[in-house]
Amino acid sequence: MADKLLLHADKIDKKFGPTHAVKEVSLDFYAGEIHALIGENGSGKSTFTNMLTGILPIGSGTFTLDGEQIAPKNQVDGNHHGVAVIVQELGTLNGLTVAENLFLGDEGRFMKYGIKNTAAMNKKAQELLDGFGLSRIKATAPIENYNFEERKIIEILKSTWFDPKILVVDETTTALSQDGREKLFEVMLDVRAKGHCVIFISHDMGEVLRMSDRISILRDGDFITTINAKDVDEDKLKTLMVGREMDDHYYRTDYPDYTIEPQGEIAIMMQNVSVPGSLDDVSLELHKGEILGIGGLSECGMHEVGKAMFGASYDREGTVMLGDGTPIDDINAAINHSIAYASKDRDNESLLINDTIQDNITLPSMRDMGLILKQKNLKAFAKKYADIMSTKMVGVDQYVSALSGGNKQKVVLARWLGKQSNILLLDSPTRGIDIGVKADIYALLEEMRNQGKAILIISEEIMELIGMCDRILVMKDGKINGQLFRSPDLTEQDIIAKMI
Repeated sequence: MADKLLLHADKIDKKFGPTHAVKEVSLDFYAGEIHALIGENGSGKSTFTNMLTGILPIGSGTFTLDGEQIAPKNQVDGNHHGVAVIVQELGTLNGLTVAENLFLGDEGRFMKYGIKNTAAMNKKAQELLDGFGLSRIKATAPIENYNFEERKIIEILKSTWFDPKILVVDETTTALSQDGREKLFEVMLDVRAKGHCVIFISHDMGEVLRMSDRISILRDGDFITTINAKDVDEDKLKTLMVGREMDDHYYRTDYPDYTIEPQGEIAIMMQNVSVPGSLDDVSLELHKGEILGIGGLSECGMHEVGKAMFGASYDREGTVMLGDGTPIDDINAAINHSIAYASKDRDNESLLINDTIQDNITLPSMRDMGLILKQKNLKAFAKKYADIMSTKMVGVDQYVSALSGGNKQKVVLARWLGKQSNILLLDSPTRGIDIGVKADIYALLEEMRNQGKAILIISEEIMELIGMCDRILVMKDGKINGQLFRSPDLTEQDIIAKMI
């Protein structure tokens, strides 16, 4: 790591009403380093970097980058000051082409006499895509043509092609497959090698220790300490984050007697389901009292399984039905038959992002709360389940858009917990969740399983699948390529062998 101070944050402070999100935090970031910023959900790390990158206005305090005080008015202004961010959720805009997304806010470089040279913009965008190993993505295509992960990779390119001095990577790895993560890590190492700085936010302590030179910890908006990555282990980091010793028991410790097929009744099944470009003649059964896992590499089709089972794949062919033969052909039928679905893309598919926590949690349960809906009862209902999930909030009347990524995920899970759903289809359920709450969610899922509920976990985290699931279906090229059963001897290599 170089000794040159690149960025100094001096007493950065931010409040949202009564919530003191960042409390006079001062930090130094050096040229040629990857500097991890970690903490539990609501610790202030994203608020801190959002002020640096122009997503939020600075409350008080100053950022000094390479000797110049900066206060970006927005993300584009931040880019012009040499600061870029790759956010956790989707940062591309529907209705625009790939090229228009890449150069959003910077179209001026293609303007002459007030007229945009679209052909030149498209040509430059394709050159950047090709140079980044993304020739399969076309600059002129609508951004909607590409899936969640491809759009995240496009965002990585958007954030780095102009060679920023500071690159903020905010929980981006949770949105990527292993291949996508390795591509991102290559970019991070390249930024460091150029003498710039990466600020890396992640809940994955293994990633943090692997990639970082130094690590700073925030807790409840306060700066705790900065340490060298080589001087700590995962247990020490967890203790610093939560302020107490953490139990290593995340996952289930039981191993069911069955080693061939589950014993419970069928809760829901797919028969010969296909979705163009995603699924190819997939059949599976999810049983009561079972946690079924689905894993695979990027583009394997696993994320479409949850949508198809929930009736949210509108071009679906084949049959989805309950164990008694009741068809599930649309979302209303799914909700009416006690099926819950949590999408990987929570901002666009799981939440009403510009509505309140209360409305988000109570929405699917309103039919169960009587003909006359009293505001007092709705508020009490929402607060009960938000509190069960330990959601950090000002109150249930707070807008979901103001929450951190992890707390948004807690609202998604609180919604379906309140609905008392019997079938839970969970795509990346712990994405962006801190270590303390992750253990709570695993315990909750285990309890639900023991109550006889049927749970599907779609995950890119192999250890999550091994640790929580009774069976694991591994997908490849839109088909099921293998089935593995819960065992103390099951390894990551066993699963990977069926992915590739």
